[in-house]
Amino acid sequence: MAFHNPLNPPARSPEGLRRTAQAQFAPARGAKQTLADELADARDAADANTAKLRALRLMKQVTDAQAAALAAANAPPPKPKKPRPKFILG
Repeated sequence: MAFHNPLNPPARSPEGLRRTAQAQFAPARGAKQTLADELADARDAADANTAKLRALRLMKQVTDAQAAALAAANAPPPKPKKPRPKFILG
């Protein structure tokens, strides 16, 4: 059996080193993808809520416009104004 010196470890193959490095970053990539998916889902939910609120606002505006037109059509005629007395200064 060969003597193992911890200060001078045996050489490792480049392929083994690459696999070890890739293994270190694999969980981080998965976490970043999960976070990106969650953010995309949240953005989609916010967009859907905005679209729903916009549709409700537009329906309310149409309803209010129809109600205003109906109220204007059914409004009583305006009362005639009383004539103001004219003063002659002189």
